[in-house]
Amino acid sequence: MKVRVLGCSGAIAKDCRTTSFLIDGDVLVDAGTGVGDLTLAEMRSVEHVLLTHSHLDHVAALPLMVDAIASQLVKPVKVYALAGTIAALKAHIFNDVIWPDFSRIPTAEAPFISFHEIEVGQTLEITGKLIEILPAVHTVPAVGYAITSGKGCWIFTGDTERNPAFWRRVNELNVAALVIETAFSNREKDLAKRSLHLSPCALADELDCIDKGKTFPIYITHTKPAETELIMAEIQKFDQTQPFGPNVTHDIRWLRAGQEFDL
Repeated sequence: MKVRVLGCSGAIAKDCRTTSFLIDGDVLVDAGTGVGDLTLAEMRSVEHVLLTHSHLDHVAALPLMVDAIASQLVKPVKVYALAGTIAALKAHIFNDVIWPDFSRIPTAEAPFISFHEIEVGQTLEITGKLIEILPAVHTVPAVGYAITSGKGCWIFTGDTERNPAFWRRVNELNVAALVIETAFSNREKDLAKRSLHLSPCALADELDCIDKGKTFPIYITHTKPAETELIMAEIQKFDQTQPFGPNVTHDIRWLRAGQEFDL
């Protein structure tokens, strides 16, 4: 299974693209501004879009991508999301005011996109991949995902604050790599808590939920561009001088747009 990082920033700036991952060329996990780096041919190959939640940095490119390839679509792009996320997209984006309702055009029988409700705990089988919907704790209905093609799981937390149910399930899975958000620095930890994001000190508490002896690469995503260097320094300090629990260290790495992983 190939994972390509299209965007992993918490906001836009030069060379900063918001959250989107391309799995095996045909599945998008979130549709942030990173989707704009795909060629038209690559966009046409996307048949399925898995959304974690409705916030703009995770969905902004969805209407634009579909518009770019609409004339060449032979079947709808399938969009999978929680019921609350679908309701938000219909009310606030695909509403014929902000953007045409692609779930009804060119016809209701043959639209450009189709919406498919998912639930936490559900497992989907899509193009040879098993996709489990994981819980997330955010200001709007939200999920994470565990995706595997038969080997280890690629796990994405989505946007989330402290999340015991997520870790209980992670500890039961064969994890090949974990992507976890850390949107704010410790100096903004109160804002992080209010907005249900992680800061490095909260990240340390969360990673302490991983069963002792269970190791896998942990990739940090969704940092705010203005704070990325500070967040990295604070996480490095935790990892090097304040271990995550007794005798515990973690393989923490930095996610970058353009990275590709073969899992």
